[in-house]
Amino acid sequence: MAQWNMAAGWTGMIFGLLSGAVIGLFFHQESFAGGYASFRRRMMRLGHVSFFGLGIINVIFSLTLTTTSVVLSYPTVASTSLIAAAVLMPAVCFLTAWKKSFRHIFALPVACVAITLILLLKGIVQP
Repeated sequence: MAQWNMAAGWTGMIFGLLSGAVIGLFFHQESFAGGYASFRRRMMRLGHVSFFGLGIINVIFSLTLTTTSVVLSYPTVASTSLIAAAVLMPAVCFLTAWKKSFRHIFALPVACVAITLILLLKGIVQP
């Protein structure tokens, strides 16, 4: 399971690099995506950064499982949930930049991260 999180983590960072390169082509334009402080542009930046953030969390999760004696109650749920968050968070950010109504589904990737963190913490506290 940990190998899937490791792969998801590094893949997320590649997508972070690529998304940053694409949107970075237009950042020199003051009015790009409504201007620097616009909601649309902030959501695009958040989507770009979330690729890296959740990628790093996936790598750390993988390393935690392989280098410590943590035993998870539901390892498949924890692993799958974190990978889902790494896909959902940037997707929701970019979709929200496109249409504001997508902001209502931010709870999905947040819940996915929360599930993983709760299961991991439980495994750390209850050996």
